[in-house]
Amino acid sequence: MSRLRNRLIVAFVASTMLPVAAAGWVASSLLDRSLGYGATDELDRLSHTLESTARQFYQLERETLRRDSSNPAQLATRFPSAESAAWPDPVRGFWDSGELEQFVLSGTGGDHLDLMRRTTAGVDLYRRDLGGIRMAALSSEFREARELVGATRARDLRRGLTLTLVLLIAGVWVVSLVPLIFIAHRISRPIQQLTAGLAGFAAGDWDRRLKPGRNDEVGRAIDAFNRMADQLRRNRDRLVYLTQMTSWQLLARKTAHELKNSLTPIRLTVEEMLARQPAADRAFMAQAAQIVVSEVETLERRVRAFSEFASEPPVQIERLDINAVVADRVSLLRPAHAGTSYSCRLDERQPTALAAADLVKGILTNLLENAADAAGPAGSILIVTRLEADGVALEVHDSGPGLSPDAADTLFEPTITFKKHGMGLGLSIARKNALLCGGDITVTTAALGGAAFRVMLPAAGSADAGTPA
Repeated sequence: MSRLRNRLIVAFVASTMLPVAAAGWVASSLLDRSLGYGATDELDRLSHTLESTARQFYQLERETLRRDSSNPAQLATRFPSAESAAWPDPVRGFWDSGELEQFVLSGTGGDHLDLMRRTTAGVDLYRRDLGGIRMAALSSEFREARELVGATRARDLRRGLTLTLVLLIAGVWVVSLVPLIFIAHRISRPIQQLTAGLAGFAAGDWDRRLKPGRNDEVGRAIDAFNRMADQLRRNRDRLVYLTQMTSWQLLARKTAHELKNSLTPIRLTVEEMLARQPAADRAFMAQAAQIVVSEVETLERRVRAFSEFASEPPVQIERLDINAVVADRVSLLRPAHAGTSYSCRLDERQPTALAAADLVKGILTNLLENAADAAGPAGSILIVTRLEADGVALEVHDSGPGLSPDAADTLFEPTITFKKHGMGLGLSIARKNALLCGGDITVTTAALGGAAFRVMLPAAGSADAGTPA
């Protein structure tokens, strides 16, 4: 399952389950509170009924205790006035009040009823057991129930519930909205950048690239856009170059044809003039004819170069061991430049390219010859091969003076040369051959301080397996 879809599912579940759980909790809490508020009236009525019953029971017990105290057989606890110093506090309080009799609750929680009666000798106390009914505790519970009912009725229940519900719903909504906004921003922002990049690229901004860094479908789309932009730009540059080459080739073909048609009669005429010249003037004429013939031969070499440039070499793509090609070209050219130092840094993975062998050999020969001319007899040349994700890279570095800005701008244009004996067509032909093989030639950073060229060719694995080797 894709990461982006997982994120959307998690976002949906989180955004829906959180409000549902919160709403359930709020509804449950409000239901419990509503049921509690609904029992207030029943509690009020029950408290009044119990209080009335307890009061009647208390009055009944008082009458019973008063009646029993009038029975001579009923024994009383006597507190003589002579011993008033030892009286309990309730007895002393009754005596000091001046009343004739008084009922008080005693025992644990008021589970006994006492009748204190004043006599001439002191105080008589009669006691009755209430059968475990704690009247004092009941009075306290009645008082608390009445306070609870009064506090409940003092509240504005409707307004309180409405305000609480509104605040809770608003809080749940805000809490749910925040992660949704964050997730939506995280998802939509790179898509907006991708859309803006596509629009800018379509409008002609070929340098537009997007910042990578994501590891999901959007991130892979951004990487694909950047690769597509690089590839389209390279293809555009190649197409422009090939279009220019077609025009230059047509011009070269016409020029070579015209020059060839003119040079042959000139050479034959000069040779005929030399043959018919008298013996006395033949030495001068031989020297003049030699000069003319030499220049004609120079022009013929240029015509052949133009013809080679204008011709379309055969392209027979095959699997090519680049390391072997480099070794073959270096061993072939090393004797011609005995003072030049050659070093190779070849990839141990034996990079194999899909290209035409003759064209690749011609490209490498041209680059090595140019490097040897630039480095000089005591110079150095470095050849590097490397298997990369985009294909097979072949680099040629020299220790020469390097390239001037003017040379770099027109390096691959035909009929432009910066060498003393150059035709100005070598790099043009080399790049054309590289393009015909599906690759290209570019200037790269020099490792020896001079010039450096990088040849990219399709890797055999990328065509066979469908993915970069």
